[in-house]
Amino acid sequence: MRLKTEAKDDIRLDKWLWAARFFKTRALAKAAVESNKVHYNKARAKPSRGVEIGATLRLQIGTEEKTILVLQVHGNRRGAPDAQTMYMETDESVLKRQQNAEQRKTMNLTSHAPDHRPNKKERRDLIRAKSNMSDS
Repeated sequence: MRLKTEAKDDIRLDKWLWAARFFKTRALAKAAVESNKVHYNKARAKPSRGVEIGATLRLQIGTEEKTILVLQVHGNRRGAPDAQTMYMETDESVLKRQQNAEQRKTMNLTSHAPDHRPNKKERRDLIRAKSNMSDS
């Protein structure tokens, strides 16, 4: 007979991130934790770290960084409305993400997309100009 070593409320960090729907698979959650994109109470964590209620997690997902507080701990993946009750994002994190989104929008407005794809001659001119810049 095999005994279960972890308690019912002792859920692994990667499993909790998956259950809270931050990542689509546990493998992605584990990879994010291992690559230091997830910090548990301002320290690096391992995927097997137990999650506790009241803990602070800092997640870097793509270009966004979220700071969340753990409100509930369960390892079962549930629907999105239920998953959102497992955590609360801090006000500072929400404000910072909104500021970054506004900044990205203004950056996109200032950079313009070309009107058309370059034809063969224009493409050769671009390549020639780029190679002249890298030579000097």
